[in-house]
This record gives sequence, structure tokens and C-alpha cells, in this order.
Amino acid sequence: MLFAVTIDCPDPTSLARFYQQFLGGDRYSGNDDFTALTIGGGVRLDFQRVANPRPARWPDPAAPRRVHLDFSVDDLDAAEQRVLRAGAELAEHQPGGHRFRVFIDPAGHPFCLADARTAALRDEPA
Repeated sequence: MLFAVTIDCPDPTSLARFYQQFLGGDRYSGNDDFTALTIGGGVRLDFQRVANPRPARWPDPAAPRRVHLDFSVDDLDAAEQRVLRAGAELAEHQPGGHRFRVFIDPAGHPFCLADARTAALRDEPA
């Protein structure tokens, strides 16, 4: 069973604080190299320090594969303002049109905000 998603970054505490401003939750830290954020529904985001702090640009087809986070929100415009105030940047490339928006967190990771209707699965299970 999946219990956490771990995000590599140069400053775990700062990045955990960024996501906490947007998502809420509780932060736990044992040292400067690792911080965990628990949010509603038992989801845990872990942040760990890595030696290479330079993020890959998005979108860049030459960049290594990566995972990004998608968040369902009730009001896309209001959520956009919250993440921008917390330190995110709106990505230049926006492939979702009005359905979702791509942002870059302070450590350079892309993430998306989508309204609940867009986030809902509409097809039959695979």
C-alpha cells in the first residue's frame, strides 16, 4: 500500500512549508535533510534533500522522466492566487486550456491544479 510520495529538493523544510500553505496539514521533521507533511485523508508528502539542487525545466523532452502532483480544487482561480502568493510560478506552457493549470513550485517541480469535474475519472477502469 502506498503511504507517501517523496519529493527531492534542496531545502526540505522550505518546500514542505510551501505545500503546507496551500494544502494545510502538519509538518514533521527529524533533521534538516527530511520533512514530512501529512494532509487530509492520510496522504503524506515527504521532502528529502538531494545533492543536485538544479531542477529540470518543464516542459523539456530531453529532461529525465519525473512524477508531478495533481490537486483537485473547488475554485481554480482562487487556488491559483493561493499558490502564487505562497511562492509558485505559473508555468509558461499551459496544455490544459481552461481545464487545469500548471505551476512550478519553489524548488522547480511542476504541479497541476484542476477543478473537481476535470479531476474526476470518467472512463471505465482499465
